[in-house]
Amino acid sequence: MFTLQDMDTSSPAIFVNGESLQMYVGKKVRSVVQVIKSDGGHMIGKSTDEHQWTIKGLSSAPLMSYVEVIGVAESNQSICAELWTDFGKTFDAYSYNQLCQLANGEFKALFL
Repeated sequence: MFTLQDMDTSSPAIFVNGESLQMYVGKKVRSVVQVIKSDGGHMIGKSTDEHQWTIKGLSSAPLMSYVEVIGVAESNQSICAELWTDFGKTFDAYSYNQLCQLANGEFKALFL
């Protein structure tokens, strides 16, 4: 059984979209990206608000799938992935983008 004591909260990942990634360079971030191109080790993807990113350290992901990535923001257009989860080919990018806007705006204090 999973409990809150099992959760690692020492370094939480901040929810980001393309617009907010630049504010967290060097920090752990979490985002969902649609895979456009994957070449083993690097992936080109599109954030939920249509920004193009490079994801490093992602071994392979199915094209056009949505992938949640947790890793360190290296620049305003790249993330070095530590973990990733395939969400499949259907995903509500609009709602996720709204979450990112709230997490970096009105409710920022709750996510930091």
